[in-house]
This record gives sequence, C-alpha cells and structure tokens, in this order.
Amino acid sequence: MTDKKIIGLCGSLRKGSLNRKLLLEAVRLYGKCSFKEANLNLPLYNGDNEDVEKPKSTLNLHNDIKAADGVIITSPEYNKGISGVLKNALDWVSRMPVPVWKEKPVVIMSAAAGRTGGETSQYMVRACLTPFGPRIINSPIVCVAQASQQFDEDGQIISEIYLESVKEAMRNLQKAMN
Repeated sequence: MTDKKIIGLCGSLRKGSLNRKLLLEAVRLYGKCSFKEANLNLPLYNGDNEDVEKPKSTLNLHNDIKAADGVIITSPEYNKGISGVLKNALDWVSRMPVPVWKEKPVVIMSAAAGRTGGETSQYMVRACLTPFGPRIINSPIVCVAQASQQFDEDGQIISEIYLESVKEAMRNLQKAMN
C-alpha cells in the first residue's frame, strides 16, 4: 500500500509562521504519508495576462494539488480576512484549464494571535473554495487562539484541547481519502 499524498498550503510566507507550525504539526499527527508544502510565493494574478503562458510556479501548484489525495490548508487572519497570499494562490488555481478541487478532501485550520484563532479567515477560505466542489472536512473546526503560546520549541502543540482537535481533523482527513 502506497502512502497517501498530502499537499499543504500555508497562507503565510513568513519563515517562522505559526500557521506553518500548525501545518507541520498536523502532518506529524496524520502519520505516515507523502507530504509536500506548496510554494505560494506566486506572482499576483492578473486577468489581463490570462492568455499568456502561465508562470511555472502556478502550474506547479496546480499539478501538486491535482496529484494529492488530500489537502491541508492553514490560514492566518489578516484584518479579519484571508491572507492575500492564499487568496492569490486560490485564484491562480481556479484559472487553470483542468479543475483540481472537485471532491478533493480538504482540511482548513488557522492559528492567530487573537482569542478567536483566525475563525473569520477560515470561513472566508471555505467560501472561496466552495464553488470548486472540494470535500471540505467540516469537523472539528481547528482555530488555534493565542497561537504564539501554543507550540513548544520543537513546534509541537502543547494544549491538549488543540492537540485533540488536530488529531481528530487528521483522522477525518484519513477517512475521507480512503
């Protein structure tokens, strides 16, 4: 039996991103799999360039999502919304000739400094994905609040509540990919 392929989309480009920590912790808790973190450092989408050759980085993202058995998206919350980085990536993928999201299992999580843990950005990510028809894993909703205090020096979640929520989300992703 081959390992399931998971692609991770982190909506923050920052090297020390708390959402990257959350993404990597989710993958660790998932267990044995083939994981790749997507490169979301893409040029800005511009519809005027629709008919020119798509940048290689956007084609790579599209192909990585297409090849994956499942997707984990972690999204920071910027000014009560989705990060521009993540929205731009979703826009690029939506403009490719072959759809990749249809029935693809997707878990959405967020980590933020505030007490809601990025809840608003998560709803926006769901709204942005819904037209494409992925199988969004709706439970549990993982919003890591006061995220800078929730990871140890190795990047592992220290709160039992968040740890159990991420484990459950990964079990639900496993079920959806089988």
